[in-house]
Amino acid sequence: MEPKIIRNKEEMRKWSRTMRAQGKTIGLVPTMGYLHQGHLSLITEAQKHTHLTVVSIYINPSQFAINEDLSTYPSDFQGDIQKLKSIPNSVDVVFNPQNLYDYYGVETETETEQLGVEEREGKIVCCLEGKGIGHETWVRVEKLEKGMCGKSRPVFFRGVATVVAKLFNIVEPDVAVFGKKDYQQWRIIRRMVRDLDFAVKVIGSELMREEDGLAMSSRNVHLSPQEREQALSISRALFEAKADAQKGKNICSELRRSVIESIEASGGKIDYVEIVDQESLETVEEIKDGVVVCVAAWFGKVRLIDNMEIDVA
Repeated sequence: MEPKIIRNKEEMRKWSRTMRAQGKTIGLVPTMGYLHQGHLSLITEAQKHTHLTVVSIYINPSQFAINEDLSTYPSDFQGDIQKLKSIPNSVDVVFNPQNLYDYYGVETETETEQLGVEEREGKIVCCLEGKGIGHETWVRVEKLEKGMCGKSRPVFFRGVATVVAKLFNIVEPDVAVFGKKDYQQWRIIRRMVRDLDFAVKVIGSELMREEDGLAMSSRNVHLSPQEREQALSISRALFEAKADAQKGKNICSELRRSVIESIEASGGKIDYVEIVDQESLETVEEIKDGVVVCVAAWFGKVRLIDNMEIDVA
């Protein structure tokens, strides 16, 4: 069955409140589209917890810096709908808003749709440079956003937290499911929900991998065949680090160095390799129960992230 497609924020809120008045619970899976099996696994997880499921498809400009890959981020809305129709228990609603954050200085969603691509991008740049166009309120989870991806992408988590907060206010879900591949993002959303008293249960769904071990990502499509083969070094290094830790090698600096050397030997350029506490995301010196090895690395022009939870107690 084809899901109902809603693009208007007020219509989305009205649908949710109507369903909740009938005693239905709602699960939300936020995505930026170009869906793959990892996304579909999040939807399957959400369906275990609620009566109805909403999938949002929205490429969020506010999480991209001006020099990042917003303009080339892959998109295939009709293909996404076909993939959602293939799920045994169908998705109820696809929420596909045109403008969740007013970067454009326009009054309505219809006006936003009428803007040309160049005009939109110009207005987004003005907003992100702080030139006063559009909205100006941001949500920040100050401590958790500082490390790892926050170092090289300083506006990323501000954009994620703000737009997810808006999605929660519009959809009003009971449950929201996020993938653990974006480990720091998942922890930030959990902390935001706790700190701001959102009535939403945030569930982290396990990271999904291709058969050869590569973490599923919409950006994988941009890898050349050679780069894709080289990128397998990330998952190999993570699995080796976990095996070493479980054998008693618990000095984080040594494990971190071995991960870096393995990825660089395969042609990757390291953004970061960090071993941190799963909850606080603070760096640890020795492997103990409840740590996670987090990696970001470049292969060609594609930045990939991956992680491995390690519990040894």
